[in-house]
Amino acid sequence: MNALMTSLMVGAFSGGAAAYLGSLMITKRMALVGDALGHVALPGMGLALLLKLDVSLGAFAFLAAGILLIWALGEKTVLSLETIVGVVFVSSLAIGFIIVPRPELLETLIGDISNITPFGAGLAVMISTLIFFFIRRIYPGMMLLNISRDLARVEGVIPKQYNLIYLAAVALIVSIGVKVTGTLLVGALVIIPPATARIMSSSLDRYAKTSVTIGIVSNIVGILMARVTQFEAGPAIILVNSMCFGLALLSKRFRPNA
Repeated sequence: MNALMTSLMVGAFSGGAAAYLGSLMITKRMALVGDALGHVALPGMGLALLLKLDVSLGAFAFLAAGILLIWALGEKTVLSLETIVGVVFVSSLAIGFIIVPRPELLETLIGDISNITPFGAGLAVMISTLIFFFIRRIYPGMMLLNISRDLARVEGVIPKQYNLIYLAAVALIVSIGVKVTGTLLVGALVIIPPATARIMSSSLDRYAKTSVTIGIVSNIVGILMARVTQFEAGPAIILVNSMCFGLALLSKRFRPNA
């Protein structure tokens, strides 16, 4: 499989999984958490580069540690999840800028999917598939938790377990997303497609499916646009996502009775 086809495959799988997870994050009003966690991955990516390892492995190692810390502090303190994420985020960002080698700093910030290895591609596809599976399993329970924690408990939903699975899924999608758009832009993969779908959709089921579709198509078009224009793929993908969002807003604005 050539480099372009590998990039398109990884882009499609990671974009779809990120958008599906993002549809849940926006519903929980946690869209910016994915963006913050992207920066938590930076020190791990720096260590991976120094050790000549795949950056996704280093990113996930740091994200896993960060997620466990965030989850534990969330259970034991009165601080909001967003506050805890913010503290971990800025601390990781500072460490990352110290660790990441200067020649590779730009790549860690905006990504370079064209350099993805066969191992990295296979890992990204496998992780994306796992995220689809686990988020599909917990989606109804997480939505119920948004409505009423007491009602969710009656239905057998255990908040601690569901929140841990949810945060683990965020860590996984960020660990592969940093290869596509880098730590600086990875949050857009979980924010813009579901935000666009929210404007376009009238039901929860359609909202999730539209999010996935936009995530997949935007990544594919962005990678192809980067190939033609010689832009970096990460920013190109985000530009395509932003254009979709703008078109959705215009469509809503000029639709009769909108």
